[in-house]
Amino acid sequence: MDQIIIQGGRPLRGEVRTSGAKNAALPILASTILGGGECVLSNMPRVVDVLTMGKLLGMLGISVAQEANHTIVEAQAVASTEAPYDLVRTMRASVLVLGPLVARLGEAKVSLPGGCAIGSRPVNFHLAGLEKMGATVEIEHGYIKATARRLKGARIYFDTPSVTGTENLMMAAVLAEGTTVLENAAKEPEISDLAAFLTKRGARITGAGTDMITIEGVTGLHGADHAVIPDRIEAGTYLVAGAITGGEVVIDDCRPEHMEPLLMKLRESGVELIEEKERIRLKVTGRLKGTNVRTSPHPGFPTDMQAQFVALMSVAEGTSVVTETIFESRFMHVEELRRMGADIRVEGNRVVITGKERLTGAPVMASDLRASAGLIVAGLAAEGTTEVSRVYHLDRGYERLEEKFRALGASVERRKGK
Repeated sequence: MDQIIIQGGRPLRGEVRTSGAKNAALPILASTILGGGECVLSNMPRVVDVLTMGKLLGMLGISVAQEANHTIVEAQAVASTEAPYDLVRTMRASVLVLGPLVARLGEAKVSLPGGCAIGSRPVNFHLAGLEKMGATVEIEHGYIKATARRLKGARIYFDTPSVTGTENLMMAAVLAEGTTVLENAAKEPEISDLAAFLTKRGARITGAGTDMITIEGVTGLHGADHAVIPDRIEAGTYLVAGAITGGEVVIDDCRPEHMEPLLMKLRESGVELIEEKERIRLKVTGRLKGTNVRTSPHPGFPTDMQAQFVALMSVAEGTSVVTETIFESRFMHVEELRRMGADIRVEGNRVVITGKERLTGAPVMASDLRASAGLIVAGLAAEGTTEVSRVYHLDRGYERLEEKFRALGASVERRKGK
């Protein structure tokens, strides 16, 4: 089992480029199922989840070719409608092939998803929406089975905004007969990026990025070229790393407008930020101050930045409260941060943090993707050596993380497991 070994205490300095957004790349890849024609996708992150989605498309009979700077996908013929357990169990986003398969081929058999152990993330929104669009949906032996001659437009309301639910039903509606309206839809930038790609292919979508998305069904899609948006969570992780080490860093190829809640909280804690069109400059000149955070759906503070921000607050002056409203089991990194000397107590769905002047290196174990990033961020600021185990989680969502941190002056190495 691989480990990340960090010698902490070095302020980060320099420039780092943000990769493409994993959470935009995955639904975009799934959406290629909807029609033939060559799709040339650039700024695709080379991370395990994206490679897994490529393998899944290949198992469906879709051609996926990785070139030097882009990925070429051709879905002229789809040979299978089954997404098997062996692949889906490793990545929840595999369920995103459900809507496109039913919309284009009239049937789908998709294993119930797995992924990070950070709480219940049911697919009931996806299934109820497909049923409203006329599909027959059953769950048998761990698989979702859905069939429909042709989906029909419908008005669908989400009790709670669901990112993958919004994406799956938006894709299904693209080829449905009539108009579909998604109310209380999720508003994440990755959904807008998916809509932009589908529109280039001939879909008729309005309202993406708002809580009401309207899709007028079409009979087919063609190919298109598209560049995936930058990863706002990766960019945010580098910002927090620069802040926790008292550094001075520049984040290139990012979208500051996608990161406003995080930037606001960093400023509240005393971080100096300069925003440019696709660049953010960060500088820290003194000890940071504690501030409170409450995660919520976009445009609120992202749950995927919660672990990193908890690490940051563990060395900020004063007391901070971080409240998690999205996932009920997303504080598993807290016990590991305590091993590094952090003063944190869990109270239901929130943590109360009393900042220490410094953390100390320790062996720790990651429980999920963003917890991995949070522990590495903490290790960068800690005195001595931090060993982070189970970093296979990290490889699902961060491209060349060690290399990028080393370019900023960090001592970060990967120790290969036996």
